[in-house]
Amino acid sequence: MFARTARATKHLTQTRFAHPSIINQSTRLFAASAISMTKISETIKTDHRDLEGWYQKIINPTSEDEQVRAQNQFVWELARHSLGEELVVYPALEKHVQGGKALADKDREEHQVVKELLKKFQNMKPADTEYMPTIKSLMDNLSQHIKEEESEDLVRLESALDQADSESLTKSFHRTKMFVPTRSHPSAPAKPPFETAVGLMTAPIDHLKDLFRKFPDQKISPNPSMK
Repeated sequence: MFARTARATKHLTQTRFAHPSIINQSTRLFAASAISMTKISETIKTDHRDLEGWYQKIINPTSEDEQVRAQNQFVWELARHSLGEELVVYPALEKHVQGGKALADKDREEHQVVKELLKKFQNMKPADTEYMPTIKSLMDNLSQHIKEEESEDLVRLESALDQADSESLTKSFHRTKMFVPTRSHPSAPAKPPFETAVGLMTAPIDHLKDLFRKFPDQKISPNPSMK
């Protein structure tokens, strides 16, 4: 009994004072496991709620510095989310859902409108007279797209997938977001494989420039591999 207690105490001590790299590795493995068990519709909805949250920080900032950081984060999140959908979710719609091609084409058209507005907004400063009108117009379009996507597209897609296929799409979606551009490039193709090729060329430039932008809670840009 004493021996078992001693071994347990030693294990707890080693765990408590484990090297940070071990703790970080465990955290990443846990996060990856959680992602792998999440349906694609839940993943997309989580992104949508994050975007809505950053939008609120843009239009209701406590300071201009917070507003700029929220703006950069919003652009970073939306650019990657949109491309992730176009490269992973919309092809799945076309493949698995009856009438899915029409749905995907409609979504791409709506994305194009948002991309044009995001391109304009991402280069603006809070002092610009069109700053607020632009982000509000962008969000009006995005909100309508989100509503339709969540109530129709994702419902139909999930009904056509089993749990394993949906989870596999989630993993592909997250992997794709690691390598795509982090700014809006509306003139780029909106369908693979050309969209993929352009994205792979553009992404490193965006990632480098992100190093000089301010983001919430940190001085350098977020790591795409962790989002």
